[in-house]
Amino acid sequence: VSPVGAGSCLETLEKGKPLVVVTNEKLMNNHQLELAKQLHRDGHVLCCNCSTLVETLQSMDLSTLKPFPPGQPEKFALFLDKVVGFQ
Repeated sequence: VSPVGAGSCLETLEKGKPLVVVTNEKLMNNHQLELAKQLHRDGHVLCCNCSTLVETLQSMDLSTLKPFPPGQPEKFALFLDKVVGFQ
């Protein structure tokens, strides 16, 4: 169970751990909600808010979660090389 900080989410998912993310609805512009919804749509996390946390924990089925794909930093490096003209 974790807040929806990008670092916390990615570190947990990269280690192959199941994750329930809890959004903080009191944050301005609630940027966490966007990340939480996308990770949930992709099947990598279960998502809830503070008021639905207990219900989510009681009814969760972690077997429905999909593994998070490993990062591909070489693709970003190639993209960056192209953008700055090294290719």
